[in-house]
Amino acid sequence: MERPELPLPQLHAFVVLAEELHFGHAATRLGIAQPPLSQQIRRLEVKVGYALFSRQPGRIDLTPAGRELLPAARHALTDLAEGLAAARGVGSGRAGRLRIGFAASLALTVLPSLLRTFRERFPAVDLDIQEMTTTPQLAALRERTIDIGLLREPPAHDADLGFETVLAEPFVAVLPSSHPLAAQRTVRVEELADCPFVLLPRSVGPPLYDQITNLCIAAGFAPQVTQHAVEWQTICALVETGLGVSLAPESIRRIRLKGVAFRRIEPNTARTRVAVAWRKNGSNPLVPRLLTAVNQDPPDRP
Repeated sequence: MERPELPLPQLHAFVVLAEELHFGHAATRLGIAQPPLSQQIRRLEVKVGYALFSRQPGRIDLTPAGRELLPAARHALTDLAEGLAAARGVGSGRAGRLRIGFAASLALTVLPSLLRTFRERFPAVDLDIQEMTTTPQLAALRERTIDIGLLREPPAHDADLGFETVLAEPFVAVLPSSHPLAAQRTVRVEELADCPFVLLPRSVGPPLYDQITNLCIAAGFAPQVTQHAVEWQTICALVETGLGVSLAPESIRRIRLKGVAFRRIEPNTARTRVAVAWRKNGSNPLVPRLLTAVNQDPPDRP
């Protein structure tokens, strides 16, 4: 179907006149004189090919053609007004869609408070939340399938991506409740030397994996990893069954499993960083809005 070329002033004048059925009243509403209003209506009638109003002395009325056009004209003007409002909202960073990737463990710390704060400030924004580990998040940011990432242990430098640390937390030992070391309030890392380990695969987060193994190496041993799992919930479940022990970010202790004990470690100097990540050349105006929310309401430690 060929698109009609109908100037918006003509369409607007038609709707107002159809509502008023009086040239003087309609001209007043439009803020113009009657002659320009009459000209707009005549031009529109030429476009349509039929009269839209019947004109009688002291009275005008819609013709059948005018009555048929009126609902479509109102709909077109309403759609345009809504479209303009939506475009302005997106352009101003107060509406639109924001795609966020997050590491599953951050649902225990950063994510809930951040999303709550952001939604309170920008309720018109549609949030698309996707769970993924650090390495897939970095790829998704570069491929522009997410706008923001919430991840652990970001790269030290990346030419395309920006990072801002929002939380630094220590590590804890994750033990079966029946393990002899679970009776202690603090576990020295070297006491885990003879234990099998359950860890994340290195591929899903190399920096975090290396941090954990380096804690062991600094204590004089290389961890004997016998089981891998992508999610911390699964790691804790495998520890509960007695398949091994683990070292995990402190927030993981919020995973409540009866058969799992979380204990502080010594030395207690290592910290794992949680960061927000974004594309430096991204164009979504909602990204700086979220970064502002992070800075104004930083997450609490677990």
